[in-house]
Amino acid sequence: MRYTTWIALSIWLVSLILALITGRDLLYNTFYFMTLALVGSWLWAKQNLRGLEIKRRVRTPRSQVGRFVEETIEVANQSWLSKLWVEIRDESDLSGHRASRVLISLGRRQTRIWTVKTLALRRGRYRLGPITLRSGDPLGIFELRKPIPGEKPVLIYPAAYDIPGFRLPPGHLPGGKIAHYRTHYLTTNVATVRDYVPGDSYNRIHWPSTARTGRLMVKEFELDPTSDVWLLLDLDSAWHVSQPWEPLDLTDIPAIVRNRFRRDGPALIPATIEYAAAAAASIAQRYLAERRAVGLIAYTPRREVLHLDRGYRQFTKLLEMLALVEPNAALAFDRMLLAERHYLTRTSTVVVITPSADAAWVDVLRDYRHSGIGVTAVLVAASTFGPLPSYRPVLGELIASQIPTYLVRRDAHITAALSHVALPND
Repeated sequence: MRYTTWIALSIWLVSLILALITGRDLLYNTFYFMTLALVGSWLWAKQNLRGLEIKRRVRTPRSQVGRFVEETIEVANQSWLSKLWVEIRDESDLSGHRASRVLISLGRRQTRIWTVKTLALRRGRYRLGPITLRSGDPLGIFELRKPIPGEKPVLIYPAAYDIPGFRLPPGHLPGGKIAHYRTHYLTTNVATVRDYVPGDSYNRIHWPSTARTGRLMVKEFELDPTSDVWLLLDLDSAWHVSQPWEPLDLTDIPAIVRNRFRRDGPALIPATIEYAAAAAASIAQRYLAERRAVGLIAYTPRREVLHLDRGYRQFTKLLEMLALVEPNAALAFDRMLLAERHYLTRTSTVVVITPSADAAWVDVLRDYRHSGIGVTAVLVAASTFGPLPSYRPVLGELIASQIPTYLVRRDAHITAALSHVALPND
């Protein structure tokens, strides 16, 4: 109960007691006035919260770090009385989402609409809503609240950057022979030609065969057996660290500046998991665009596997998985690599993404190489994020083992970090 409410009730009660004791008209008039003021103020505050219809629409339930979450809120007064003031208090858990408003003089049958654009800075699943209405009377005696249920889920994908300078080691062919697998994807390997059937794309038509046979012939493709890329993401909580951060307030920033954020993207928040997830998404985007098969393995702490596949749908699945993973595992990264060794073949190329400064996992990667598995390491320098052991001994081990390594430090842009192989003095 508000302080002003206590004062008004105290005056009402004291005036009643004194009026009964003394019998003076002034005190009775004071009591009657306070009674009318209390009842009228309560009814006024109550009426302000009645007859309001609220609709909220999210432009898309999915967004990505560096892009905007756009929501439109509509408040309609269906009552036959105007509303003096109503506060729309949003209780969303999306960082930086400022959808709350105070509506002044909302007339009868009147509607107010506003749009909120929030820059997504951290991946994860969030909710927009619910809403709490707050209003009161002109005298400020009562303040009433009314919860409005209803939530809109929003999934924020990790950022994915262009990494033209990133390179993987070449894979191996088992026994020196090519294993043929037919596919509906367009690849560089043409297996054969066949008769055209309705639904085939025109860019698959093989015109020399069409001219020779006198009927439409289309090409069939096969998968490249060296194109399997496995991403192994380390979620060992012992090596992940994050620092406090505050969301950017872009409420009053001009549209031209917002467009720059949309184009270039803001710096990632200071957390090793955010940089690791962005690196994984960027690598997947790079090789899925080349029509290579990409898979993802992580322990959260249970084993999570996204099996090898190609195309944009696979990229969406991978982003959804990366959006939800958190460093909650207690399994050391070298144990994870040992556990996954049996599922990898010589046609696989493995990219490990880890902030671990424990050199034990480097020994496992050496065994991978001796088994004919191509390996590449993305080392997130955890010591640049918080008080953890230096990454330099592990980097030295990787370089000495001739394992291609990319170093990602705090505040480094993913495009730059994954465009050149780390050197001993990095």
